[in-house]
This record gives sequence, C-alpha cells and structure tokens, in this order.
Amino acid sequence: MKIEVSDNPLNPWEELQRYEQAQIGALNSGKVGAVATFVGTMRDFNEGDGVTGMELEHYPGMTENHLQQLAEEATDKWGLLDALIIHRVGRLLPNDPIVLVAVWSSHRKESFEACRWLMEALKSKAPFWKKEILESGDSRWVEKNTAGY
Repeated sequence: MKIEVSDNPLNPWEELQRYEQAQIGALNSGKVGAVATFVGTMRDFNEGDGVTGMELEHYPGMTENHLQQLAEEATDKWGLLDALIIHRVGRLLPNDPIVLVAVWSSHRKESFEACRWLMEALKSKAPFWKKEILESGDSRWVEKNTAGY
C-alpha cells in the first residue's frame, strides 16, 4: 500500500506502472483478478465560472494519515490485495492530474466498489483545501465538492 501527497507534477500512468513494477511479487501472485483506477483532473470551470488555476493546500502528516486510514478501511471492507493513492497539492492548471486512486483485488466488483468508495471518501472527508483562480482574476475557496453519487 502506498499513500503520497506531493507538489510534484503527476503522471498517473507512469506512477501506476512504477508501483506495479516495484510490487511485482505481491501483484503477480496469481491472486489479482482486477485493477480499478481513477484519475481526477482539474476542470477549467466550476459553479458557472471559468477557472484558470487552483492552489491546493493540505495539512502535512494529518492528510497522509487520513488517506492511509481510508485505504486501510477499503482494504478491510473489500478484501483488497493492494491500494495506491497519490494526490497533488500546490499550484494546478486545467487538465493537470490531481489524484490517482488504484486498487487491486481478486474480483472486479470489489475493485470497482472500493475504488469508487475511496474516491468519494477522499473528496468528502480528506483535509484538502482548494482555492480557485477565476478568469476574472478573483479567487475563492471551494466550499463544497461536486456530488459523486
């Protein structure tokens, strides 16, 4: 299991490949029947306004611990074989990848359900704060996330 919060640019497909190669023994045991992934990217609009950028803040240590707890809960609930969460912070631009969630399980149902649950829990509970930069030049803090269900 790997949890990472970083201000470095995120290439989710390279990160996924790198992680799978590093975990080659564990993930090639013959038990993995499904991998579900989710990549979230920054939109250029929100609440009817054009958005040109975003500052994404977190509380170091607390955020990683929270994500770790979510991953452990999902692992227990769906019997996951492994999980990976990488989340960006800092300055982001439209189309930049923000988050990668990947889960490995024996069956697709568990993989899909766990990946979705992790993403929804992350969006609604994880301690991240988003400040949008609007086309007008103004900025605002995002008060609520878009509904996922």
